[in-house]
Amino acid sequence: MDTSSNATHLTPPPVLWAQRKDSISLTVQLENISNPKITLEKNSLYFHGKGGTGNTDHEVLMEFYKEINPDSSKYHITGRNATFVLAKKEGSREYWPRLLKDPKKVHNLKTDFEKWRDEDDSDADDNEDFNLDEMMQSMGGLQGAGASDLGENEDSDDEDLPDLQ
Repeated sequence: MDTSSNATHLTPPPVLWAQRKDSISLTVQLENISNPKITLEKNSLYFHGKGGTGNTDHEVLMEFYKEINPDSSKYHITGRNATFVLAKKEGSREYWPRLLKDPKKVHNLKTDFEKWRDEDDSDADDNEDFNLDEMMQSMGGLQGAGASDLGENEDSDDEDLPDLQ
């Protein structure tokens, strides 16, 4: 499927990416996605959808550095983005030097530093894979997170402060 001619006419949405040895995380940052068309193949991901400011058409075709396993890969669309967890193919389970086959810089593709792990991170647990199911459950459970009932206790940091001169 050659969508590269179409992909140049529409605005590509911002895409964040990170990786582990066995998977790639992609986040297409487009709010209120409607009518998404997603084609995931062993060498590429095609995304087309309406959304963002003005509910305009956006599309992107990414040809990957190495192969992925489309059958083991997952995605989830929320009101704020489309999140993909792409399983690297058995022979590609190593850290890739880049996401895309073409080495030139792409303006809409950025590193997701919140999820990024370097190959040589000794304190990183490689078993900490991108788990889309857990990620979605935790997102739903964030409502009220960190809220606690302080009652009538004042902030203990404010005790024994000297007067200002």
